[in-house]
Amino acid sequence: MIHSFSFDGLHLVLDGGSGSLHVVDAGALKAIGLYEEGHSLGEIARRMEGAVPRVDEFMEEFAGLIADNLLFAPPAPPPRTRGEGVVKALCLHVAHDCNLRCRYCFAGQGSFLGERALMPAETGFLAVDFLLERSGGRQNIEIDFLGGEPLLNFPAIRAITAYAEARARERGKRFKFTLTTNGLLLTGQRARYFKEKGFSVVLSLDGRPEIHDGMRPLIRGGGSFVRVYQNIRAFTRRFDSYTIRGTYTRENLDFTRDVAFLAEQGFKNISLEPVVGEEGRDFGLRLSDAPRLLREYEKLTRYYIKEKEAGRPFTFFHFLLDLEGGPCLEKRVKGCGAGTEYLAVTPEGHLYPCHQFVGEEAFKLGDLTAGEWHPSRAEAFADANVYTKEACTFCWARFYCGGGCHANNHKRRGSLRDVDELGCLLEKKRLECALYLKAREALGPAGVQPAAPGPS
Repeated sequence: MIHSFSFDGLHLVLDGGSGSLHVVDAGALKAIGLYEEGHSLGEIARRMEGAVPRVDEFMEEFAGLIADNLLFAPPAPPPRTRGEGVVKALCLHVAHDCNLRCRYCFAGQGSFLGERALMPAETGFLAVDFLLERSGGRQNIEIDFLGGEPLLNFPAIRAITAYAEARARERGKRFKFTLTTNGLLLTGQRARYFKEKGFSVVLSLDGRPEIHDGMRPLIRGGGSFVRVYQNIRAFTRRFDSYTIRGTYTRENLDFTRDVAFLAEQGFKNISLEPVVGEEGRDFGLRLSDAPRLLREYEKLTRYYIKEKEAGRPFTFFHFLLDLEGGPCLEKRVKGCGAGTEYLAVTPEGHLYPCHQFVGEEAFKLGDLTAGEWHPSRAEAFADANVYTKEACTFCWARFYCGGGCHANNHKRRGSLRDVDELGCLLEKKRLECALYLKAREALGPAGVQPAAPGPS
């Protein structure tokens, strides 16, 4: 659970058990390595003679960190991970249809590989009642509106939101609403509505125009960037609670340039995700791409620093890391909660572990219109955690990634308990970048070297 690494001249050590991050020198790295090999403190003190000044003071501090569980903290025992059947959030697929034909769409270009359909508002009402009933004593619960393109069914979104707010008041609860949209229909009345209702809005934009257009064409062909960008730009000028969410593929392994493009347009909240489960496609990421992708995240980190130092800060989702007040251990163990705390609802009212599993009958958990709910079918998800995945057993990053994406693991490895190797490598590199940024922030300008050049 000890992880040592260097980034642009800083030597860092993370104690995975306690979450403590240390900036160290060569002497401390040597002592940590000796302790990992099983040497006693007395033997380490003898071996450190000549390697550090004032060995007694060095060893006193080193032993103190161990005694205080800030280094080599014992692993926490597995918590209760199955919970009590409490559902915290639902993803409502209000539209199994789309006005784009994205090449990498997990949903089969919006139809989820079936008939195109819109969710009746009444099915949404059943979902709201289900969530209120299954959320137990939780006061704050969530609904995500997703598609396809959910704005194709805007009247249902309004009706379901109004119903949820009224029912929540009766039960003494509060809903948080999120919408993910490609932006083509995000104009006028719709844009004003989401601002008035306090929605968090996720806006799909892949970066540079040629990259976006290459993956996200209109139904009749041709690029969607110009129309999407105009709507998103107008929306974000009036609205703060948004995230620009893009996807990178093998066609833009230089994705730092896409983040830079988005940041230079003035977008302040950015997320760029690797394409999921497309290894066999020409744009799918391959394990052989890993070295270049790891270097690209380092390049992105340096660009992130330079923009902040130049007075143009933005947030990048994977660089946001809270070492002091992050999720509880149970949340860290089981990750996103798909299949247990988080479920997806289709237009027909069928329940699945998350949007990535919709249409796979082996993972169907129930049917709201028929009053069916089979939580026992989700046991495989409850049991797939960092204590049951062999690859996670001794991994320093396990309490930060939760064992990776269930859907990615299933699609690329054929199992919920086998970890996608490429996804694991990328997650650990992003964590290293985030830890480096935390260390730089703690040290201040006087304690770090200038960042290396950013993207070209």
